[in-house]
Amino acid sequence: MKKVRSTLLFLFLTLVVSSQDFSSKWTGHFSYFEITEITTGGDKIYAAADNAVFSYDTLTNTIEEFNTINGLSGESISTLYYSETYELLIIGYENGLIEIFFDNGDDVLSVVDIIEKTTIPPTSKRINHFFSYENVIYISTNFGISVFDLEKMEFGDTYIIGDNGSQIPVNQTVVFNNTIYAACPNGNGLRKAQVDNPNLINFQNWQVLFPGSFLFLEANSNQLFTINTNRNVYDITNETLNQLFSYPDVPLSLKASEEYITVTTRNTGYVYDSNLNLINEIPVVSDYLTQYVSTLVVNENIYIGTTDFGLLKTSINNPISFESIHPDGPLMNIPFSLQTDSEGVWVTYGEYDIFYNPYPLNDRGFSRLKNGEWLNTPYSDVIEAKCLNNIAINPNNNNQAFISSFFSGLLEVNEDIPTNLFNEQNSGLESLILPNDPNYVDIRVGASAFDNSGVLWVTTGLVDNHLKSYNPRNNQWQSFSLDEIITDPFDNNGFGDIVISEDGTKWLGSYEFGLIGFSNTGNTQIKNLATEEQNMPTEYVKALALDNRNNLWIGTLEGLRVLFNTSNFFEDENTRVENIIIEEDGIAKELLFQQFITDIKVDGSNNKWVGTADSGLFYFSPNGQNTIFHFTKNNSPLPSDAINDISLDDANGIVYIATSKGLVSFKSGGSNPFEDLTNAYAYPNPVRPGFNIVDDRVKIKDISENVNIKITDIEGNLVAEAQSRVNQRYRGFNLEIDGGTAFWNGKNLANNVVASGVYLIMLSDLDTLETRVIKLMVVR
Repeated sequence: MKKVRSTLLFLFLTLVVSSQDFSSKWTGHFSYFEITEITTGGDKIYAAADNAVFSYDTLTNTIEEFNTINGLSGESISTLYYSETYELLIIGYENGLIEIFFDNGDDVLSVVDIIEKTTIPPTSKRINHFFSYENVIYISTNFGISVFDLEKMEFGDTYIIGDNGSQIPVNQTVVFNNTIYAACPNGNGLRKAQVDNPNLINFQNWQVLFPGSFLFLEANSNQLFTINTNRNVYDITNETLNQLFSYPDVPLSLKASEEYITVTTRNTGYVYDSNLNLINEIPVVSDYLTQYVSTLVVNENIYIGTTDFGLLKTSINNPISFESIHPDGPLMNIPFSLQTDSEGVWVTYGEYDIFYNPYPLNDRGFSRLKNGEWLNTPYSDVIEAKCLNNIAINPNNNNQAFISSFFSGLLEVNEDIPTNLFNEQNSGLESLILPNDPNYVDIRVGASAFDNSGVLWVTTGLVDNHLKSYNPRNNQWQSFSLDEIITDPFDNNGFGDIVISEDGTKWLGSYEFGLIGFSNTGNTQIKNLATEEQNMPTEYVKALALDNRNNLWIGTLEGLRVLFNTSNFFEDENTRVENIIIEEDGIAKELLFQQFITDIKVDGSNNKWVGTADSGLFYFSPNGQNTIFHFTKNNSPLPSDAINDISLDDANGIVYIATSKGLVSFKSGGSNPFEDLTNAYAYPNPVRPGFNIVDDRVKIKDISENVNIKITDIEGNLVAEAQSRVNQRYRGFNLEIDGGTAFWNGKNLANNVVASGVYLIMLSDLDTLETRVIKLMVVR
């Protein structure tokens, strides 16, 4: 999809076209279980789920997703409305942003006037409701009412209707019998004005019709209805409130059409006919224990937005059986930790803050994308394990995973089913000890990793033995003290990361003690780097990654460092880390100076993916000197610039990115190299006329790490040539190598696309001297 952004100034229209389009490379993995609002347009239901939207066609039963991949912002949605007249989906956000999605599927317009209005406090910019009247929509906000012309695509006036011209929140507006009504909360009453008054910007032309706090307004052709905080529904006749019904809970939604009126409370959906006769009362059912949000009736079916199951659909004539409707996706849009495997990716949501404080505790379960489908395990099935974070998959058993709990211990999962919770009673794990409450149990298991022998190593905070190992083969636990460095258990709240070298050295990123190296092969050795003299910018280390040359990349709260001398770490008394110096506009600068690095991952080409707390995602060349990509929410489908975690599927060249507002993936195309050339192949083969060889490129897969590739025509004339570590990807070569995959754009040495014919791809491993020839047919 082409992503188009527009900045609409009051009375002016300016279009800004996004210059980058990565939609073919990106995939959104958003959750659609928790609905915030629903609306209808034609035969479709539109449902907002936190920061994404989906539509459900009631005639064809098809579902369509709208998220950052389609051009939406990824911000938190507060309301939405579909204009059948103009065929527009209009989305309002908590921060004041408005986005207009065109039905032709080509354009998304972002209306940023309210966000950029300096006279409106940031806390007052929330979009509460849209009401369409003639060719305009009235936008109810937390500061008043704005008018937007859908015909001209521009703003009109803004009405500040509080006493003495003060800004007050307006929940909803309705035009009824040539009068515009505004439902205002916080004791500001239900207000009205004549809709054709040319001076509605003057607060004196608005009057308080009824005092009190009003939540909703709706109208059909004959009646005007409202709900106040007293849990009562009224109709308004001759400027008189006539109470109709009272509810046990404060209603969350009031919607009206020509045929039906619906009222929704957290536990019940009420459906009335146009004369306010109760047709059905739909309570929460045992099969779908949830809370209701909003109710609609379309084509004789009732649709209820819920907080846990997307849309629930049932028949208006016999509301007994229910169907859950939502796109496939993970449990939540707040992914905290990721781990890929051969079948997909695992996701947890159990966050703790930057001080490693898990309180208030969260109960969130976990998700797994397995062979293209999401398997979601709710909190009710995780043996009461709270604050789930790091995931470690057994390298000897892909069906066994261990998920750290930053309160309850270590959760074992077999065949996607939680089977055991290791805690202080059945394992070597320890609880922190509170002097004033020695019986309180709090087991903070965080970063974890398997070593080459299949032993799991886990870190724990606020205990005597911060490092533990567990062998799944014999169920043996061992504890290791770091007291040579961490003398008081309460001096280190947690560990940001753990990686394990080929020689068995455990590298730990600590909260208070910088980088810690620990080796228990032979004599136990322990050492840390944390001072300015050692070139550490801070003692807080969040991310670690060993690259393909055994260099340790270190992400801290205040920048990036590299330990080049990992092999002599314990022996070298003058060990120090180095920063990466780059040249930018002729000036030497430190790479990612003062940035909070949240994660680092190394791909098959030894390139580095680096996530930050507020500056998006970076992709660097092996030495960090070249920035291949810098993705932010402004130039990519990232829903947030706050990156929580990164995980690489090297086999398929997919980068999974956990942000503070959702999970997305980027198909980089690279892969890990193979040990030899036995399985090397090219695709597509043959290259047919419909294939865009220049942009989509021929892939030469499963090649070895250090290889030379020559492509010749059948007569032996050289067409293209590349070598690992020289012709790297994203450098503009016709033939590029990215780890275990090479990419050819079909051009020859003269930079012309080759003619139809048979071409020979000759592979030569520069280390083993192994060779392989692949025939490729090109048909143009």
